[in-house]
Amino acid sequence: MTKANNASKINPLIAVLRSPARKPLRAGFLAMIVGSLSACGVLTPQSEPAAPNAPPARTEASTPPSPRNEGPLPPPILQAKSRWVAAPWSQLPGWSQDTLPEAWAAWLLSCQRASAAYSAVCADVRRLNGAAQTVQSEWLMQRFQPYRVETLQGGTEGLLTSYYEPVMDASRLPRPGFSVPLYAPPPGLNLRKPWFTREEMETQPQARAALKGKELVYLADPVDAMVLHIQGSGRIRVTEADGRVHTVRLAFAGTNEQPYKSIGSWLLEQGLTRDATWPGIKAWIAKNPQRVNELLWKNPRVVFFKEEALSGAAADLGPKGAQGVPLTAGRSIAVDPASIPYGTPVWLVSGGPQVQLQKLVLAQDTGSAIVGGIRADYFAGSGPAAGDLAGRLKQPLRMWVLLPR
Repeated sequence: MTKANNASKINPLIAVLRSPARKPLRAGFLAMIVGSLSACGVLTPQSEPAAPNAPPARTEASTPPSPRNEGPLPPPILQAKSRWVAAPWSQLPGWSQDTLPEAWAAWLLSCQRASAAYSAVCADVRRLNGAAQTVQSEWLMQRFQPYRVETLQGGTEGLLTSYYEPVMDASRLPRPGFSVPLYAPPPGLNLRKPWFTREEMETQPQARAALKGKELVYLADPVDAMVLHIQGSGRIRVTEADGRVHTVRLAFAGTNEQPYKSIGSWLLEQGLTRDATWPGIKAWIAKNPQRVNELLWKNPRVVFFKEEALSGAAADLGPKGAQGVPLTAGRSIAVDPASIPYGTPVWLVSGGPQVQLQKLVLAQDTGSAIVGGIRADYFAGSGPAAGDLAGRLKQPLRMWVLLPR
């Protein structure tokens, strides 16, 4: 998704409108509107009874490995938008509490497109897939050095938002109730040169002619189309001309290269609403139907899609992120690649009113709104529950990258 997202969010849907769509997805939901996981359990195997006076048996869940004393730390590493400062494992909050095997699926996918820095460890990542948590943890502490991500000015706290993959109903052909088209890329689209704006696409004959025949499906609601543009990808239940219904993925295929503008922010700035969540925006539209175009045209950015089948293993995977691998719910983040390269394992720490996170994630996506040294967009998954989290999540963030020694 690179998310053309873009992405960021706030209240249950504030986020949706807050972020631009991600490229290859986005990678937000969005916290973009106003401007915008899983608890893991580890099964503890039964251990043999301890001999009298013997120390308690060590189990995988009850006795996590202790971070070791490591001696002198390596010097800081400078990135274009951040500085990485080496830290001992003991400084990673909650390190021993995460269920590492859940992160391994995302790491295995990253290994399909591993950078030179990580390709050498991918053989071990594959070998340790399915290994006990303690084994994976010991290997990480032995093989990797944590680095605290700081801004170039020395700050250690940034912003975490979230994005997701919407699930929507659509029609293959225009019909009453389904009249809002989603398009494949038009001919001659230059991904590095601005194309027609959202308003121009709906009003200028030249733009409409270029889009003719590029309609993929038709949605019922123009605001839902905006949500999909912001998220950069979606699962679509399509009703075909013969009445058959099946689910496909509309994946990110490009944008018109126009800047993302938050319609929720515009409503707030104009004093037209105090509720810039998706429900709030839809409520305003219901009262002001004659101003729908005026509102939507405030965001000139449009995303184009390509259709992908959802069958077999693909049905359980997320959309592809900027790294070129499928995203994993709760274990993939979108980052600014000028701060954190794709494929980097990241220890993510974020606490707020919506969720407490201390977990291993993989940098696998980006978004036009995901900018800065300490900035991440958390992929929440697909469907309404993921959308609810993505729409509300906007809270402080700290990150540590893990580099091979």
